[in-house]
Parts: sequence; structure tokens; C-alpha cells
Amino acid sequence: MPQIKHIAIATNDAEKTAKFYAEVFGLRQVAQLDGENAKGFMLSDGNVNMAILDFQNDAVAGERGKDWEGIHHIGFEVESLEEIEQRLADNNAKPMDSVNNALHAGMGGPRTENVETKYEGPNGEMIDVSGTGWIGTRGFD
Repeated sequence: MPQIKHIAIATNDAEKTAKFYAEVFGLRQVAQLDGENAKGFMLSDGNVNMAILDFQNDAVAGERGKDWEGIHHIGFEVESLEEIEQRLADNNAKPMDSVNNALHAGMGGPRTENVETKYEGPNGEMIDVSGTGWIGTRGFD
């Protein structure tokens, strides 16, 4: 059964946002990002990965753009990427090609940790599916 394992929040102040979730909910920082596409933090409660992302360009941020703030996407860890990709297609969920191209995701070959193919949900929400999961979703050890 697919499990929610990843939530991404877009923000223009990643440090302030990460500090809030760490102090209020006790989430631990499990990684820091400093890339050309996003800067920010990965937090976790040991089960769910929360990405706090300050997007650096509109291509990766998607149609809302890099300055938009709020819940950006939700990620499901699945047992079979092929099966879930077929289910997504059967339910008219299309890959978000512009975002996937910017991330080099879904281009075939080995998949990279924390970057999987993005799909558009029925209300325009971004859905991320992963066969490998995210940092901090298997406990802290």
C-alpha cells in the first residue's frame, strides 16, 4: 500500500520555516540543501520527510513560480513504480514534463534519491512517487 512519506513546503525563508517546525513539532534536521534548484532543509519525525524549499528558479518550482509559498507537493513511497505509474496513467494523471525536465527526473536510467517523477493530481496538485523513499523516513539510525 502506498504511504505518505514526503511533504514539501515552498518558502522564501527556509531557515525561519525549518526553525518553526523543529521548535514547535520537534522535527529533526536530516539534511541541508544548497543547490542551483533549491536551498533549504529536510526535516523528519523519523517517518515522514518534510522538505522546506526555497526554490531558485521558476522551472523547478512549477507553474506557481519560485516566489509562491505554501504546501508545494506530496510524495508517496510505493512498492512498484511501474504499477503506480500505470494507475496514474489510467486515471489521467499526466507527468509534469516541464518540472521533470528541469529536475532531469523521469528520463529513464537510474532514479536518484529524493528526485522522482512528478505528476499532476486531479486538482492540479503536484504528486511525487518514489520507490526508494526519502531521507528520514526509516527512523534516525
